[in-house]
Amino acid sequence: MEAINLNRLAYFVAVVDAGSFTRAAERLGITKTVVSQQVARLEADLRTSLLLRTTRRVEPTEAGRLLHARAVIILREAEDAFGEVAEVTASPVGTLRIAAPNDFGTSTIAPLVAKFCRSYPACTVDLFLSDAKIDLISHHIDVSIRVGWLDDSSQQARRIGAFRQLLVAAPDFARTMTASTPDDLAHQPFIANGALREPLVWHFSRADFDRRTIRMRPAMTINATPAVLAATRAGGGLSVLPDFLVSGLLESGALVQVLPDWSLPSGGIHAVYPAARFRPPKVTAFVAMLAAEVKLASAD
Repeated sequence: MEAINLNRLAYFVAVVDAGSFTRAAERLGITKTVVSQQVARLEADLRTSLLLRTTRRVEPTEAGRLLHARAVIILREAEDAFGEVAEVTASPVGTLRIAAPNDFGTSTIAPLVAKFCRSYPACTVDLFLSDAKIDLISHHIDVSIRVGWLDDSSQQARRIGAFRQLLVAAPDFARTMTASTPDDLAHQPFIANGALREPLVWHFSRADFDRRTIRMRPAMTINATPAVLAATRAGGGLSVLPDFLVSGLLESGALVQVLPDWSLPSGGIHAVYPAARFRPPKVTAFVAMLAAEVKLASAD
């Protein structure tokens, strides 16, 4: 048997409730012929008579009464489901599952989640922080915030901002070193970030198009960016850290930028989505809020 057409069920229920094809057609706003044809096709699909037709009234058969009782429930459930979907697509509701790296997740995403929950009280948020790439499908992630460079250009992603990489050190450590060019850095103690693909080789450039590639000497290697920052503040050596993590510390003097005339490659901040034709409002609302936050921070 082929799948039952819900419209035919609706026509059948309307006929039973109205007691005639004519009144059912009037209530549905269609012609009597259409109603009669659709009910006849439903009977053909089920290979049984559902209605007893007389000149004055239409009555359901035993099979018709059974189907009518179930069909009323089915149609009501379908109507409720359509209403719930319409409500979900109209405003952010439900649980939003976000993945983000530890550093950006702690410094930017966690405070933003608090703001998001205040703005959308019908939403709850599950935030997963990890420097490893989380599989979006198996972990049911709605959006993953990736900081750096995307490995796969075919991913569904939106670039929402950029960040600068800065060579920094604690003030006391910086006073003990003499460095006027990147070449002077090769023998300085360096705190390598083991979470990066290439933590020791760095490409420096400056306005006069001078380019230098330097391999740093690791005094220590740490696989978590917040811990790299802590070791740097403690005077363990130089490190390369993202501006969103150190800008406040540079302003307060807790850290200093080394070789400020030289630049390191900038990275991107992306929202990566699982493959889907449509994105729920909770996702688009959060990403829009994050994009505004990143834009505001870059303007400071």
